[in-house]
Amino acid sequence: MLRELVRLGLRSLRRNALRSALSMLGIAIGVAAVIAMVTMGAGVTAQVGADLSRLGTNLLLVRPGAVRPGAGTRSEAPPFTLADVQAIERELPQATAVAPVDTTALQAIAGDRNRLTNVMGSSGAYLRARAWQLSSGRSFSEGEERAGAAVCVLGASVARDLFGGEDPQGHRIRLGARSCLCVGALEAKGASGFGSDQDDFVLVPLRWFQRQLSGGEGVRSIYVAARDDMSTARLAGNLSQVLRQRRHVQRGGDDFSIRDMTEVEAAAVGTTRALTRFLGALAAVSMCVGGIGIMNIMLVSVTERTREIGIRLAVGALERDVQRQFLTEAAVLASLGGLAGIAVGLVAAWAGARVLEVPFLLEPGVVLLAFLVSAATGLAFGYYPARRAARQNPIEALRYE
Repeated sequence: MLRELVRLGLRSLRRNALRSALSMLGIAIGVAAVIAMVTMGAGVTAQVGADLSRLGTNLLLVRPGAVRPGAGTRSEAPPFTLADVQAIERELPQATAVAPVDTTALQAIAGDRNRLTNVMGSSGAYLRARAWQLSSGRSFSEGEERAGAAVCVLGASVARDLFGGEDPQGHRIRLGARSCLCVGALEAKGASGFGSDQDDFVLVPLRWFQRQLSGGEGVRSIYVAARDDMSTARLAGNLSQVLRQRRHVQRGGDDFSIRDMTEVEAAAVGTTRALTRFLGALAAVSMCVGGIGIMNIMLVSVTERTREIGIRLAVGALERDVQRQFLTEAAVLASLGGLAGIAVGLVAAWAGARVLEVPFLLEPGVVLLAFLVSAATGLAFGYYPARRAARQNPIEALRYE
């Protein structure tokens, strides 16, 4: 029975192929827009999560100065010291790495090549906190960190610009007016989620940085990495207590700020997901426009086929048979539009992912749901024309010109 209804529906649509195609266009555009938006949104969400995870996992960033609510500015406060870092290492065994960091911009020079880069004073703990991997060489030894030896580790971008494809290990470079020995190079991480080049830096021991470059003993920031079984929120609370004791401040009067990178990642991913849902819902509105087009074409079809309907009713067809026939035609029209929309949407999503340089993440559930919604739209908007056709008076229908 259903097969026969579908066959009759297809034959009826073929009578006015151009009109049927134009009616399907609205549904096709709606389905294509939903699939393209949701698929590209999933790729963007995955890319944002991957970019932020490269900043480090279970990571806290501590800086002197409290952030003023609403203003987005940071109040002035004394910098941290190495004694603060040692106290954190001693009193927080939940931390797997505690890395003091200070930075300045300098020209890095090797032979006839140079690059303006960020020179970062820290320790080997910084590489552990940020989950950096060495591509060659080694990190600093404990003795080099304590003595403030003139050694450095190059980020991938700096190593490429200064040495091309050559291994920089064992070569000397100049940082401003100072010289240091390169003992290693890092694997590339690429751009961060905020667009900056994470590989554009040179890492040196903090004591050498303070003695030769900054001339001070202050530490601008501290990276603290939590154990995998430790909540960063709980670690942040313990860290706040240690720093309040060290800096002699009361709760509520903190002169430092702690940024939980896990929360930053969750917030960014949540924002992109919400935006994806919004765009998908916005694209779904065009399905309603397509449904109105189907209703319009079915009403025209009912009018054109009034005598046919009258003949069917006169020879014994029931109202439900006529109604079922026109509902099937509307569903077939919408389903064909849905299939065309799926094809166009997948191609558009793939092309968009290539342009945006994000992963192409196909979600079969979204594709199936979009198709089912398109068929349901055809049934919903085809009901009134089908009901109108079924309620025709056979005698009046037969006399219709």
